[in-house]
Amino acid sequence: MITNKLAIGSLSLGQHPSHALDHKIRIAAQAGFAGIEIVFSDLERFSQPKGLSIFEGASRIKAICDKNGLSILSLAPFENYEGDRSPLIDRLRKATQWVEVARILHAPFLQVPAQYGIDAIGDEGVIISELRQLCDLASSKQPLVSIAYEPMSWSTYYSTWESSLKLVELVSRDNFGLCLDTFHIITKLWADPFTPSGTYPNADDILRDSMSRFVRDFPLDKIFFVQLSDGERFDPPFSKEHPWYLEGEAAQFTWSKHARPFPYETKLGAYMPVAEVARAWIVETGYKGWVSMEIFDRRMRDRDSKVEHAAMRGIESWKKLKHELDATQSKI
Repeated sequence: MITNKLAIGSLSLGQHPSHALDHKIRIAAQAGFAGIEIVFSDLERFSQPKGLSIFEGASRIKAICDKNGLSILSLAPFENYEGDRSPLIDRLRKATQWVEVARILHAPFLQVPAQYGIDAIGDEGVIISELRQLCDLASSKQPLVSIAYEPMSWSTYYSTWESSLKLVELVSRDNFGLCLDTFHIITKLWADPFTPSGTYPNADDILRDSMSRFVRDFPLDKIFFVQLSDGERFDPPFSKEHPWYLEGEAAQFTWSKHARPFPYETKLGAYMPVAEVARAWIVETGYKGWVSMEIFDRRMRDRDSKVEHAAMRGIESWKKLKHELDATQSKI
């Protein structure tokens, strides 16, 4: 039986300015989530109108989570850190602030998406050194914060679990591991926004082989947490004529921002093999850690969208996926 605790990203409960962070926390707890990922922009929107510093805001949010019995899984997303061409001292200064906020929240993880700047430095030695400095900063005092590095399908250098696992081994810090996201793995290996089928050639075989290697090769203690989302099929296929198209932006990035529903929301166009990936990551490895719903649904940017509805959607999605995974587990 699947026993993983379930969290949800704060932006995955609503993206309209009226969707306040404290309200999201209360609704997530009432819906049955055990944890929440705090998105930094949500924390800023909570703090600034009240005249609170980001640290004071974090302290207040921690108290609200405690009152509602909701754990804080991560602070996210600390973007484009490693290999950026800005002065490292400036990036470390910003990192110090984020890590301190994570400590106030008692978030065990700072979620760090893999660098996606097209002009970023690709020198492996530079990247390793800068990530080690981030890890050491995050472990310099209690409570320790771990760096959950996320390979994204549009990341410049580390866009797969294999390349990111190699980086984990080279950084060689106990508090450095991976955040694994179904959307990024699937849009890298299986889902193609530019074709009528919505898939790459031989997509099923490629994904199956990758997941088989994952189960064989990936160290369980380096799965820091797992994120789940689906994706809508583009019909017609994505192109420069699409209203979401932005020159210079990766199609997968555009896709991610607008059309990532919860798993199994087929009525909203969801079509990705999320269960196959989750089966490998959770069932076949025996992973018992946190699972988090991280979706980006353009409908949640509307004033009329409800946090309550989003929370219900997330819980129903997890129930369906959990039922599928439990059925698979019983056969092992």
